[in-house]
Amino acid sequence: MTTVEQAEQLILAEAGDYGNEIIPFDHALGRVLAENIKADRDMPPFNRVTMDGIAVNYKAFEEGVRAFKVKATQAAGEQPIDILEITECIEIMTGAVLPASTDTVIRYEDLEIDNGVAVLTTDEITKGQNLHLQGADRKKDEVMLTPGKLITPAIISLLASVGETEIRVKRIPKVVIISSGDELVEVGATPLPFQIRKSNSYTIQAALKKHGLEVGMLHISDDLEATKQTLAQCLQNYDVILLSGGISMGKFDYIPQALKELQVSQVFHKVAQRPGKPFWFGKHDNGVLVFAFPGNPVATFMCLHRYFIPWLQNTLRLDCKPPAYAILTEDFTFTPELEYFLQVSLHFNDKGQLLAKPIAGNGSGDFANLADTDAFMELPLQKANFKKGEVYKIWPF
Repeated sequence: MTTVEQAEQLILAEAGDYGNEIIPFDHALGRVLAENIKADRDMPPFNRVTMDGIAVNYKAFEEGVRAFKVKATQAAGEQPIDILEITECIEIMTGAVLPASTDTVIRYEDLEIDNGVAVLTTDEITKGQNLHLQGADRKKDEVMLTPGKLITPAIISLLASVGETEIRVKRIPKVVIISSGDELVEVGATPLPFQIRKSNSYTIQAALKKHGLEVGMLHISDDLEATKQTLAQCLQNYDVILLSGGISMGKFDYIPQALKELQVSQVFHKVAQRPGKPFWFGKHDNGVLVFAFPGNPVATFMCLHRYFIPWLQNTLRLDCKPPAYAILTEDFTFTPELEYFLQVSLHFNDKGQLLAKPIAGNGSGDFANLADTDAFMELPLQKANFKKGEVYKIWPF
């Protein structure tokens, strides 16, 4: 049986490249940058005032001046107004350009202004205070962002600030989610006693939206010809097929047979893990990848986060953070020789350590348990007894 590590390697070996595309910058949240972004001018582009108050020449303060005649008031966005005498000052607002004849800003809290004269109420003044100097953050033509960056709200702000109205991003593969099974009915339907509502497809859809994917959704009945027909169409129209259910040993689990008859080559079937042992992965000659997850909700959810999302991140050349680890808070025993993905809730203790509390639930069909957990903790198959205080890799969701 394929191990978790082998399955990971085989899947990541199929990380491809779907090219790039240019999109409006304000539609790029969650996408992966595919070009260098440079500063089009110094940042900030001028000596910027950071406090409301008065702009003065510090030389006057050194010479003992403590009262300054207000020459004018300058708002942000206005042309700078110079002083002619060092005993003068400019009332100035946050965000304004510092006049070249001044070099220090004294905030209103340290002043009393009366009849056009600003009098200092403190001697704690430092030359150059309350200023954000030109080019302090970035210099013109300096590279600020490189390919592989996940575009966050902070990066959207940066793109706007340098005038990048359109940007080049990694093209996202076209993905379809296919659920299977005659026992499934629509979410808005009233199930018969022997039926359940569809949930796995919506779970996958929601998880993938967090990664910038808008996916297609289909359902197939427990019929071989219908399964083959739907899969054949998807093999022509999508880059990746995500299946949920229909891959175990049941008499109506037609998906492995249908994939074989459609010339989708099996890379592996069954992984030494729980949940998700029946996981199937394969590839068609035209390059389409097929991830066929077990139908149990927890198994689908785990396989998606453990295998598909890392594949997606590698395909998009995303700069990923190192794997996360947490400390087990209770002893736990698991006897079958399988890699176990334990559902855990996470929290930090007062030492800043990430702790994982087991929330075992009632097996891979207990999807309600997912609402009380934050991650899967990956427990190696070489062990059966896992002790409080031991550290293991986690897969947050």
